[in-house]
Amino acid sequence: MSKSLLDLTPVEAVACCSPVTREPLSAEQALQVAPVLKAIADPVRLRLLSLVASHQNGEVCVCDLNDAFDLSQPTISHHLKQLHEAGVLDRDKRGVWVYYRVNTAALGDLVALLGGVTREDPR
Repeated sequence: MSKSLLDLTPVEAVACCSPVTREPLSAEQALQVAPVLKAIADPVRLRLLSLVASHQNGEVCVCDLNDAFDLSQPTISHHLKQLHEAGVLDRDKRGVWVYYRVNTAALGDLVALLGGVTREDPR
């Protein structure tokens, strides 16, 4: 039995949408996809996503992210939680530390949703 669009997580909604260049999003689809876009729209969260994605092993301990920002550890953790809840980051708790990695499927689906957009030659 398939889920209705309203039963999908934001990441699942992104995955099921056609590229925005092929057909317009419905109002329901836009409501489902918006949380993912909102999560990565914050400059701190976008930078955190980039730091996690570009980390040498593809995952990083929250303890290694604090020095990259002039923010408190609880604030960094809050932003990471937002990215996790949106489905953009996966996490594992190991002892007292939490390790984050990018949900590559979710980012791939987001790229596919926005795909097909090409830049026009400015000449």
